[in-house]
Order: sequence, then structure tokens, then C-alpha cells
Amino acid sequence: MMQRHYAQQYRQSQLEGAVMDADPHKLVALLLSGACERIRLAEACMERGDPARKGKAIGEACAIVGHLSGSLDHEAGGEIAANLSSLYDYVLRRLTQANLNNDPDALRESLELLGEIDAAWTAIRPAAAGSAGALA
Repeated sequence: MMQRHYAQQYRQSQLEGAVMDADPHKLVALLLSGACERIRLAEACMERGDPARKGKAIGEACAIVGHLSGSLDHEAGGEIAANLSSLYDYVLRRLTQANLNNDPDALRESLELLGEIDAAWTAIRPAAAGSAGALA
């Protein structure tokens, strides 16, 4: 039990270090990765019949997606920011449906959509991210 606690502390310190050293492009990548990780955890909890942990994981994923949506710069991002905002809103609705209805398909769809955003974001070179950083 104590080893698990130490492992969690180590992972937390690694994450904090990654965040502290990250540029805006990397921060968005970390958020997308975190949301996907929590959706996968929610799916596993759903399969195991652990509704409390499933709900917590979905709530955390929703919070991350909310932060991503809130960080959009609609003035600089124009149509791309508006489309991402709509997509994030849709993902939030699907995650809520997944939680309320124990719907693994809604989780998978959300994961797929965020995975596509993550892949596109990763494909952007960090040098170009300075101007595109406000879009994610």
C-alpha cells in the first residue's frame, strides 16, 4: 500500500515537472493526453463495474476538455477556434451521456475525436505553435 503511495507521488512530481517546463504547445498536448487517459480509465471502470471511479474519471476528462475550450482565442483563431469550440462542446455532451447511460460507445467516440485533435496538434511543429498556440 505504501509503495503505491510513493509511486503516485513520483508520477505527480514528474507531471508537475513536465508542466513547469512546457511551452504552450506542449501544455495543450499534455491536456489532450490527460483527457484521453481519463476516458480510457473511465471505459475500464465501466467494464469492471466501478461506477464511482468511472464518474470521477469522466468528470476529470470533462474538466480538461472545458479548460481546452476555455483557452481558445476566438479573435485570433477565427473559424478554427469556433470549430474546435463546437467539437469540444460535443465531446462534453457525449461524455455526459456516457456517464449517465453507461455508454461505452460515447466514450470511444469522445476518445476518437480527441485523438484526432491530438494527432493534428502533434503534427504542428513547435516553431509554428507560437502563432497557433491560442487555437487549441
